[in-house]
Amino acid sequence: MLVADQLIKDFGSFRAVDGVSFTLERGEVLGFLGPNGAGKTTSMRMLAGGLEPDGGTASIAGYDCMTQRLEAQSRLGYLPEGAPAYPAMTPRGFVIFGLRARGFSGDALMRATGLALERAVLGEMADQPIGTLSKGYKRRAALAAAIAHDPAVLILDEPTDGLDPNQKDGVRQLIRDMAPEKAIIISTHILEEVPAVCSRAIVIDKGRVLFDGTPHALAAKGPDATVESAFRALTQGVDGAEAAA
Repeated sequence: MLVADQLIKDFGSFRAVDGVSFTLERGEVLGFLGPNGAGKTTSMRMLAGGLEPDGGTASIAGYDCMTQRLEAQSRLGYLPEGAPAYPAMTPRGFVIFGLRARGFSGDALMRATGLALERAVLGEMADQPIGTLSKGYKRRAALAAAIAHDPAVLILDEPTDGLDPNQKDGVRQLIRDMAPEKAIIISTHILEEVPAVCSRAIVIDKGRVLFDGTPHALAAKGPDATVESAFRALTQGVDGAEAAA
């Protein structure tokens, strides 16, 4: 469903992404992990067709993310970093705006809008201006817009950032519910989410993939047999004793 093949992105003399490659199948939930500045968001922007690579290729559902951009993006739901949305719109209006841009109209538009708002648990906030909402509700509005057209592939950059514990549990359950029919990438700094919702994990640092495997295999690389200790060991380049310190 998704292919990244030797993706490279330079910003001047700085190489932000350096040969990132992986594939993602339907039914997989991939935790895309790395410290700040590792190249996660840049990689996801290239996969979403919002940033052109300087090398390599990417495809969504068989469509090249650059040369067949509209076809690829029609099969993609993308929650960007910061969950941007128009502050004067309501979540309902924002979802409708996105669906209309994708060609929805009539009953199909109303059904898709209602389902997206329900799945994102917007409640009465669905009809409040986005600019007046809390950070958590703003993120849920952007999430509703990302899933409304029922895409085959989802790329979610920090989907639970700013949510309270109950809201986080709700989003995680939504991801689990959608997982069998979709290929999903989640970028997160909340490492407990990896064993909770992900079937696979990639750790990236300095633009390169350091690990690609199951959460269980990742945890086994840590001195405490946890994802957290393995993440520290991989990204800090230290041995087990130092990682445990």
